[in-house]
Amino acid sequence: MSSYDDELKYIEQHEMSRRDFMLDMMAAGGLFGAGMTLPGAGVANMAVPDDEIVRIGYLPITDATALLVAHGMGFFEDEGLKAEKPTLIRGWSPLVEGFTAGKFNLVHFLKPIPVWMRYNNGFPVKIMSWAHINGSALVVGKHVDADDFRGLAGKQVAVPYWYSMHNIVLQIALREAGLKPVIKDQKEPLAPDEVNLMIMPPPDMPPALAAKKIDAFIVAEPFNAFGELKAGGKMLRFTGDIWKNHPCCVVCMNENTVAAKPEWTQKVMNAIVRAEVYAQENKEEVARMMSKDGKRYLPMPADAVVRAMTYYDDKAYAAPDAIRHPEYGNGRIDFSPFPYPSATRMIVEAMNETLVGGDKTFLAGLDPQFVADDLVDYKHVKAAMAKYPGWEKAPGVDPANPYERVEVVQV
Repeated sequence: MSSYDDELKYIEQHEMSRRDFMLDMMAAGGLFGAGMTLPGAGVANMAVPDDEIVRIGYLPITDATALLVAHGMGFFEDEGLKAEKPTLIRGWSPLVEGFTAGKFNLVHFLKPIPVWMRYNNGFPVKIMSWAHINGSALVVGKHVDADDFRGLAGKQVAVPYWYSMHNIVLQIALREAGLKPVIKDQKEPLAPDEVNLMIMPPPDMPPALAAKKIDAFIVAEPFNAFGELKAGGKMLRFTGDIWKNHPCCVVCMNENTVAAKPEWTQKVMNAIVRAEVYAQENKEEVARMMSKDGKRYLPMPADAVVRAMTYYDDKAYAAPDAIRHPEYGNGRIDFSPFPYPSATRMIVEAMNETLVGGDKTFLAGLDPQFVADDLVDYKHVKAAMAKYPGWEKAPGVDPANPYERVEVVQV
């Protein structure tokens, strides 16, 4: 068996099961209706802890860096907290299950997920900070003749979740290119201007691309780097080069916990902000620490994780031109904790325009400013930023006006 096959087998065993994938598809399609998700037996029978131990649930992607660095570097302990080893979860729906059941009190979610949780399902989730900015990309197969989004006409493109920044940014770019996103069976014919979208678990994306079962995928790192290194894929565009310094995953807690344990909450957020500052300044070290060659938080080898966090070279990505706005000054992934209200407003507006599987009527009449005020906690992250400076060095931050920004989208 080749090294590529060995690595794919390892990822499939540690990343996401078929049951998890089916739960994701049902949740994304709106089939869980009145409930949050269909609880697994283990979660449903689990007693909710009532202590102050930090219990982290995460997907093994670089979006979880802040949580993993806070644990791996001992930042929770420095705040006087006890933290269990983070629990690797194999899909977004199982992570939602564990969080809603109280198994985890600190998680990262794709930013549109808490919008869906709070306003479609009535769960008291609270966004506490951004987990990172940028950190995703669109990779096309070597069999695809595409130098820009127009080249995706008539193609099959995989996304990790309907309620994701990936789906939002992809569809913004497709519409700008004059293309129409659709959701069809792969066997159905496509019109010349259609692009077919499908949900696919991240570990399946590189092998599916190599086997020409799909033509492209858009996902978080390090699967883009893995697709480049192991599946012969080529980088079509970095998402952070479209939406400047966009949020992707956010750090979330239960609003009831935040209200009942404000001191504990503040200590947790102190550790998170400190971790983001450290990660921004020490990307290669952090990548190696998180990889399967380090502390094994992620199932990827160090070379893939290092590439996913550091390799962002304008000249190297000139064909196709994956970096068209070097003036943005961002990296492949960056860490900036403050949850700008302008981005939340834009996400709510964009979700109304984004094609998803299932019912999204909960978005109708949802006021973007209300969501920015109601869903996000600004108090604790601001206090943590005051305690641990350095965040102002992240791209896109104006130290003279650190809590406001203008959203920039250029396809």
